[in-house]
Amino acid sequence: MKYESQAVSKPYFIFALILFAGQIVFGLILGTQYVIGDFLFPEIPFNVARMVHTNLLIVWLLFGFMGAAYYLIPEEAETELHNPKLAIILFWVFAAAGTLTVLGYLLVPYATLAEITGNDLLPTMGREFLEQPTITKAGIVVVALGFLYNIGMTVLKGRKTVINIVLITGLLGLALMFLFSFYNPENLALDKFFWWFVVHLWVEGVWELIMASILAYVLIKVTGVDREVIEKWLYVIIAMALITGIIGTGHHFFWIGPPEYWLWLGSIFSALEPIPFFMMTLFAFNMVNRRRREHPNRAATLWALGCAVMAFLGAGVWGFLHTLAPVNYFTHGSQITAAHGHMAFYGAYAMIVITIISYAMPAMRGRPNGNSNKAQVVEMWGFWLMTVSMVFITLFLTGAGILQVWLQRIPESGEALSFMVTQDKLALFYWLRLVAGLVFFAGIVAYLSSFFIKGEDPLVEAQARLQES
Repeated sequence: MKYESQAVSKPYFIFALILFAGQIVFGLILGTQYVIGDFLFPEIPFNVARMVHTNLLIVWLLFGFMGAAYYLIPEEAETELHNPKLAIILFWVFAAAGTLTVLGYLLVPYATLAEITGNDLLPTMGREFLEQPTITKAGIVVVALGFLYNIGMTVLKGRKTVINIVLITGLLGLALMFLFSFYNPENLALDKFFWWFVVHLWVEGVWELIMASILAYVLIKVTGVDREVIEKWLYVIIAMALITGIIGTGHHFFWIGPPEYWLWLGSIFSALEPIPFFMMTLFAFNMVNRRRREHPNRAATLWALGCAVMAFLGAGVWGFLHTLAPVNYFTHGSQITAAHGHMAFYGAYAMIVITIISYAMPAMRGRPNGNSNKAQVVEMWGFWLMTVSMVFITLFLTGAGILQVWLQRIPESGEALSFMVTQDKLALFYWLRLVAGLVFFAGIVAYLSSFFIKGEDPLVEAQARLQES
């Protein structure tokens, strides 16, 4: 860690990991409720558990992105953060708002929560991923403005690098797209049209810029490859991501009423969306192969490479599987969508946040070369447990989705089965998914426990082994 103000990212990373663990707990609750319908009912109904699960995902990733920006921007700009105190104040505001919102979901009926938070004055609640009370959304905007001001002023007074500019562009886009969450028209088709402006243009647009810039930063640090080489790759990747991602929004417009040309635009540009993710995979492995040094933080390198591969598989391959309109006609809203969503969010965004945490947290704890070898081994066990189990979760959900489409939407003979009868036929896949989820939970326990394992600096350990031999 070169600058004292980089330390403000530590509470952001710690809280992000706490929320990540909470998200997985509620994922296990949901997985159990799929096969045991009255599990924890009425204390935690399915709709509440799902709401908490997805909201924790969004919030912990936002904490991770903010922590990443506070860590890498001072180093890239070669200057201290503009206002470290503001960063800490905004952390506590955001943490308090997020905690109170989740407690509100769990302890107060949703209709009552809407009533007591003034949703009647500016109705914004009730939409998937955007269930937050209006007052919470307003708080998010305040935090985002303060955050952007802080990092923007830091970059203005320091060095301007491609990584900084791409990261800030992505973060600005994130904040701007979130403003559409305040627009809630009564017409359902119009509502969905603009709802996708938040959800799609986040995860298949500006978040990809954030991901690419963080990945580029970590690769520069762990490989020693020339910055100019990495920056050229970065330009090409983000150009493809924006071109395909923005117009590719059309694959969400297939069945909500817009003109027919969206069938073509959505299909063609969505089919191109795997390209930037494939380029990101080539980019990561190419940089590691060309590295000038073997960085002792092997865990961070593993997370960086794993992120590129899993993002390509989850967002690229599984997204392409059902993105073409003639296919999406049958698969829309099935478990195939859930399969794509799980691997894409984990591969692209959860793993990039863990990558920067894996690199930055040891440095902030006085270990610039990474945690001890013993701690890194445990961390890499966490990587493999989480990543392999996510692959199986995705495969099980894909199998469930294919069977669901076959039984419910394109039966070979006779009438299609009803939704609930079909769900009963998918029970085996849901049980297998739950088992894989438990393995994932074991992985996150291993990952978190690695931070508490003590030991020598890995370089000191390596030198000691050389002297012994």
